[in-house]
Amino acid sequence: MNARTRLALPVLLAMALGGCSTINSILPWTKSEDDTPKVNLADEQPDLLYSNGVDALQRNNYSVAVKHFDAIQQNYPYSSWATNAQLMEGYTEYRRDSYTEAVSQLDRFIALHPANKDVGYAYYLRALCYYEQIADISRDQKGTQEAMAALQEVVNRFPDSAYARDARLKIDLCRDHLAGKEMDIGRYYEKQHLYGAAIGRFQRVIDDFQTTNHTPEALSRLTEIYLKLGMVGEAKRTASVLAYNYPGSNWYQNSWNDMVQVGAVQGTRETNATPDRPGFFSRALNWAF
Repeated sequence: MNARTRLALPVLLAMALGGCSTINSILPWTKSEDDTPKVNLADEQPDLLYSNGVDALQRNNYSVAVKHFDAIQQNYPYSSWATNAQLMEGYTEYRRDSYTEAVSQLDRFIALHPANKDVGYAYYLRALCYYEQIADISRDQKGTQEAMAALQEVVNRFPDSAYARDARLKIDLCRDHLAGKEMDIGRYYEKQHLYGAAIGRFQRVIDDFQTTNHTPEALSRLTEIYLKLGMVGEAKRTASVLAYNYPGSNWYQNSWNDMVQVGAVQGTRETNATPDRPGFFSRALNWAF
């Protein structure tokens, strides 16, 4: 996925700068990523290193910012500045799309400071690192599974937070993405006349991703395949689920047309499907074509 959800930098800076009382001076950087300050960072005080790192980050000088935040951790490892610098370095790596480095830094922050007031943000930012690496459905979806797991951890640990609310939305998008992958493979198998394999993919969408917008197509394509295989009874049962849940969809219209073409239905289309038991997808519907 290319869409980004960046936490506003001012919010993060306000959070991380909470312990900074004064800023003595700021070095004059340009916007070039290659520019480095002409000072020995080991000789600088942590507050100045921190403020200069923040300034570099605001100017998108990510390599300079990382050097300053890292210098704090190397030279003042037991200070409160080092704690903030760890989180800020993770955020900086995220900003420059260095996701592996960002996750490593955030994992370190979480391990060392599990009770820190900002640990929820660290979990959320870590999840975003995985989420923003989700590949197109034509590629392997292991990254999508990793993103879902990281997002679910945010929900489980911080259920009432704003981070959890956003994580839930992203989990739904991940599920839709995985369903899209199953549909893509299923359509390929159907074109190759590998109907058994196609049925497995479409059925998985119905069983595991039934709340996504791919479900009506999956039901319609299952109906189509069952008709090709001469399994009219299965086709009717699948189409009845489609009729009950998506009576106004184009996919239902397509399935109805397919049933008419093979002579499986006659007369006017009925839409008064009634399941014999509750449930989103009842597999035995008292519905007649």
